[in-house]
Amino acid sequence: MSARVLTAREIAAFTQGELIGSPEATVGGVASLDEAGPHDASFLASTTYLPYFQASRAGVVLLGPQFRGATPGPAVRVVVADPRAAIRQVLTRLDAAVPSWGVDPTARLGTGCRWEGRVALGACTCVGRRVLLGANCQVGPSVWIGEGARLGDDCRIEAGVTIGAGVVMGHRVVVQTGARIGMEGFAFATSASGYTRVRHLGGCRIGDDVEIGANTTIARGSVGTTAIGTGTKLDNLVHIGHNVRIGARCLVMAQVGIAGAVTVGDDVVIAGQAGLADHVDVGSRARIAAQSGVIGDVPADASVSGYPARDHRRVLRQAAALQRLAPLVAQLERLASQA
Repeated sequence: MSARVLTAREIAAFTQGELIGSPEATVGGVASLDEAGPHDASFLASTTYLPYFQASRAGVVLLGPQFRGATPGPAVRVVVADPRAAIRQVLTRLDAAVPSWGVDPTARLGTGCRWEGRVALGACTCVGRRVLLGANCQVGPSVWIGEGARLGDDCRIEAGVTIGAGVVMGHRVVVQTGARIGMEGFAFATSASGYTRVRHLGGCRIGDDVEIGANTTIARGSVGTTAIGTGTKLDNLVHIGHNVRIGARCLVMAQVGIAGAVTVGDDVVIAGQAGLADHVDVGSRARIAAQSGVIGDVPADASVSGYPARDHRRVLRQAAALQRLAPLVAQLERLASQA
């Protein structure tokens, strides 16, 4: 990728901010106030960080109106209503670096693979037979894409990703480093001699605008399809079992484990390290707290926590009751010792 550089004038224009200082100052990265150098942008949104601003070496700082005249501090400033939102815009523009379009000489291409428009295939990438890549796909180094897989337009596949045979991805899908998509699930039949693997011949479908975190695994269906809905975001180290169906716009945090044949509705949030047993149904807009153990269905709009997961308010009331119970137990012990 070629590095992207932004001028202070450009930043003020797309953030709709007021520019103070040289319009020709340039930045190529974003850093915190205490770590930023002359070629970095940073932001100031709270008086807590004013001392860091006053000592900062940042090239351009986005700040709220109340800090317009703060001294000392970087000379080039962009005054905006919401510095946090503005710095996100800067990050987006800098992230839109121009890829090195083309196919690396070390990439291996299977018979019949093709792409629409331009494509970027990194070093040592292996693309299987009859793979179809949409326009503007970026595939990093050491990626393996299995036979018959299909990726939509504007997908970005980072280094070391494995995409199994027949996986179908929508448009603008992002897959972070080391993820495994469309692998066989964990299913074995028991017999007198031990365990025999049950082969998975189903599919795996990823909707538009999905993001899949680093080292996340998504198993293909056994006979049906594992599906991730449009706009859903999966954190790092998430495990999705075979035949799971996750709806649209869900957030699944780090180290969540979802067993086979679970159905998750739309707009569900599953917090870190929660575990869902197989064949559970989770209704739309449900909230599952961190480290919850879900062993039964969760209704729509419910908030659950604990193990086994149950209504969150009930869990809080039970915890409060246990706190009140401790002194009573101590009193009973004292009475028993006096008897």
